[in-house]
Amino acid sequence: MESVARWSRFVGDTFAVWVLLFAFLGYAFPGAFRELSAYIVPLLGVVMFGMGLTLSAADFRAVLRRPREVAIGVLAQYLIMPLVGYALARLLNLPPEIAVGVILVGSCPGGTASNVMTYLARGDVALSVAMTTASTLLAPFLTPLWVLLLASRWIPVNAASLFWSIVNVVILPVVAGLIVKGLFRRPAEAAVKALPLVSVAAIVTIVAAVVAANRDPLATSGLSIILVVILHNLFGLALGYLAARSVGLTLSKRKALAIEVGMQNSGLGAALAAAHFTPLVAVPSAIFSVWHNLSGALLAYVFRRMEEAPADAPAAGPAAARADAPSVPPRG
Repeated sequence: MESVARWSRFVGDTFAVWVLLFAFLGYAFPGAFRELSAYIVPLLGVVMFGMGLTLSAADFRAVLRRPREVAIGVLAQYLIMPLVGYALARLLNLPPEIAVGVILVGSCPGGTASNVMTYLARGDVALSVAMTTASTLLAPFLTPLWVLLLASRWIPVNAASLFWSIVNVVILPVVAGLIVKGLFRRPAEAAVKALPLVSVAAIVTIVAAVVAANRDPLATSGLSIILVVILHNLFGLALGYLAARSVGLTLSKRKALAIEVGMQNSGLGAALAAAHFTPLVAVPSAIFSVWHNLSGALLAYVFRRMEEAPADAPAAGPAAARADAPSVPPRG
């Protein structure tokens, strides 16, 4: 088991490299990955089940103990990214399917890779985990709402179907993970050591499948899609930081909020696109999964170099200690 844990930590620490590699393989050898598109939804369900295994009562208590800070983060998450995605789609006159894909990934909750990046940035990890938990629980309501309001000008949107998909692929697996952890605590805690390996395998498979299914569109317009995704992510990081600063949050909290807003659960975006739209709609989510891990790691390095007062240090405690552990699996 120790050998598996070591490999799992290594794969989790080099997540961005594996995503890049499998995106390239999906593009270079589409025939080997295209059929895997049928497994995108169950793969994300496995990842979200792993999230449930890593959560604890302390994470939910953190949401209740810090309602103002969590509310600011979730509000920023669900205002900045959907509206920036819509603005980019209109300003750049994106093709309909790409526009919907950009709005869709912008309307998703934060990904828990943000928890790892916040830890690397020496930000408030407990706040990051609390924001991710809250935004994930709200996703069945807010993600379909934003997609309906912003994307229906391009493609018909069935908000009710999106709601039930998110419940089935996100909420139910997370709840199942929590139940399994409650009933079988010791085996669950042992299994958590292998979760980064499982989560990375699932995410890179999703990315490779989406890239393979859309090789031809990527060959003709891939650079423009990449540019839009980069702009979307950078605006999210910058505006998230400015939003936190405008309400007087400390530096460690500003780091957490900026990273949380800019890093999306892009695996959910790809799964929803595959289930409800066309394969091309999933492309921005797949590219986002590659890019935001690179930009997040770079921003974490920049943040780590910033001087901050001792009072700004992340609060110690069960939630922070759990989230700081390198076994926290990335989730897109």
